[in-house]
Amino acid sequence: MTDTLTASRTLAATAPHQTRVGLALLALALGGFAIGTTEFVTMGLLPEVATGTATDIPTAGHYVSAYAVGVVVGAPLIALLAARLPRKTVLIALMAWFGVANAASGFAGDYGQLMVARFLSGLPHGAFFGIGAVVAASLVAKERRTWAVAMMMIGLGTANIVGVPLTTMLGQNVGWPVPYWIVGAIGALTVLAVWAWVPWQPLDAAASMRGELTALTNLQVWLALLVGVVGFGGMFATYSYIAPTMTELARFPASFVPVVLAIYGLGMVGGMLTSSRVAHLGVLRGIIAALGAVALMLAIFGPLAHIQGLALVMVFALGFLPSILVPLLQTRLMDVAQGGQSLAAALNHATLNIANALGAWLGSLVLAAGLGYEWPSRVGAMLAVAGVGIAVLSAVLGRRTYRRG
Repeated sequence: MTDTLTASRTLAATAPHQTRVGLALLALALGGFAIGTTEFVTMGLLPEVATGTATDIPTAGHYVSAYAVGVVVGAPLIALLAARLPRKTVLIALMAWFGVANAASGFAGDYGQLMVARFLSGLPHGAFFGIGAVVAASLVAKERRTWAVAMMMIGLGTANIVGVPLTTMLGQNVGWPVPYWIVGAIGALTVLAVWAWVPWQPLDAAASMRGELTALTNLQVWLALLVGVVGFGGMFATYSYIAPTMTELARFPASFVPVVLAIYGLGMVGGMLTSSRVAHLGVLRGIIAALGAVALMLAIFGPLAHIQGLALVMVFALGFLPSILVPLLQTRLMDVAQGGQSLAAALNHATLNIANALGAWLGSLVLAAGLGYEWPSRVGAMLAVAGVGIAVLSAVLGRRTYRRG
């Protein structure tokens, strides 16, 4: 009887806690949804944005680059400057900044104004995901950290299923500024959700800018970041050219491309939901296994893309397999960064934007050489294999350090 009463009390105490954790992760995922929407919607609206700011489409592509530069600059800078501030306060400030900068993007009247607005919009991106990942992991038991990070990141995948297609449609039919205003409104909702649902955490007395910078003295941190650059560079080498690949190789009409992108988004969500299970192998083992699967998928992507049904399967896999890696890499960085968790986790998203640029550039080289749309994925496979090699090196060095210790 006593055991039954004890179990009942434990369940009664656990249920409200699980609800609070779920709401906190939902608030963080809402921020991820807003960030994912604004990151990708510009790519789908380049003709409209170009017309609206009196420039051409190639020049309008600079708006995408300006956002990416903002991510790379903002991620480490904000993580360092905010090291001594309460994390909840920082998350609220970042989302407020993000919302205002995106709303300002919709009011930009020319090229220079929109370039500045897109750069400012990108600054909070990496820091929000990095600090948010640390907060998410702190809400659950150690063995569930990867799951918590994945739940926060799932907003990014959902944005590719819902947010990007809907805002792109609105931008095409109502006006290109509308998506940025919508993202600004979602940013404001995220501020309220974080304030209401994310718990206040005591300030770490040992936290400091110097402590965060110690992460950069750890070789394992750099190896994990390099895995992100090289491994995800392989995915981006393919994804950057997914529209012409589907129209040229699979012979889908251009009107079907939004469906292709939604399938990719479904793959992203599935991958993030799967990552916590893969983490049971061990975080680093999971990274190696996932990267090996990415390499194999990219190696066969080109030939299978000629068959429409299989092309859609490969698009789903392109979203699924690399997305398993994101929470795993985030957890790995928090494991090896010690006192610099926020900086290392934020840098993870900066490196993903570097991977975006690297993959797109390498893909463009083989296309410019006339090798056809089968080749970006082959380049991607080589990059993924290199990522496996770096991850294996990290494991070997880690074992040597453990034995010496």
